[in-house]
Amino acid sequence: MSDPYVKLDIINEVGYIEFFHPAHNSLPGDLLAKLAHTITDAGNNNKIRVLVLKSGKDRTFCAGASFKELININDEATGKVFFSGFANVINAMRKCPKFIIGRIQGKTVGGGVGLAASTDYCMATKFAAIKLSELNVGIGPFVVGPAIERKIGLSGMSQIAIDADSFYSAEWAKQKGLFTQVYDSTDDLDEAVKEFAENLCNYNTEAMKEMKTIFWKGTEDWDNLLAERAAISGRLVLSDFTKEKLKGFK
Repeated sequence: MSDPYVKLDIINEVGYIEFFHPAHNSLPGDLLAKLAHTITDAGNNNKIRVLVLKSGKDRTFCAGASFKELININDEATGKVFFSGFANVINAMRKCPKFIIGRIQGKTVGGGVGLAASTDYCMATKFAAIKLSELNVGIGPFVVGPAIERKIGLSGMSQIAIDADSFYSAEWAKQKGLFTQVYDSTDDLDEAVKEFAENLCNYNTEAMKEMKTIFWKGTEDWDNLLAERAAISGRLVLSDFTKEKLKGFK
């Protein structure tokens, strides 16, 4: 079984940030911290003009946060730190001065949907169904909610957050504005991502930076907002309901 990792490869001025965890690309705290740091560093790297966010292997893009860590939370402070992991990555993506292209090759759940929603241009395969399952364990998509709502609207976000048992198709996500294009295979997706990213490298870096600032206008309070949302999840994860639910995952 492969070891977890976050890595950055630079090819033709495109920075490919790839994360991997053998548990369906679920992300524990240390991997989330590394991912946030890598995004920030790549944003400041003059050798990179455009970024691509992707995950390793073929199937799941990201299964969300690590249930192994979630089960072991026993106090609110630890809970807030745990749920701040995705908040820090989302904020790193928001503040990054370069366009981030999402490459979503397979199913994505919970925090993974938040990552997809935080990219500036997101491309996927037809296998990239999405799901917000947090309500199933007594919490909610509080941290990733603002990023998802920004992309698909309050109505779309509410629908998938309340219907926590269902996967929604990649085509549905495209219709709602989360995905820009949906491809039949990972090979087709990779070819399209490469072509699109390298074409963006021909544009004025300063213009793209200014455009990104405009696109993210109104999110300046997210450092505080997402921290507050993380605290809500950190409190709810200690509830009797959630603790009982989580016993089924041990």
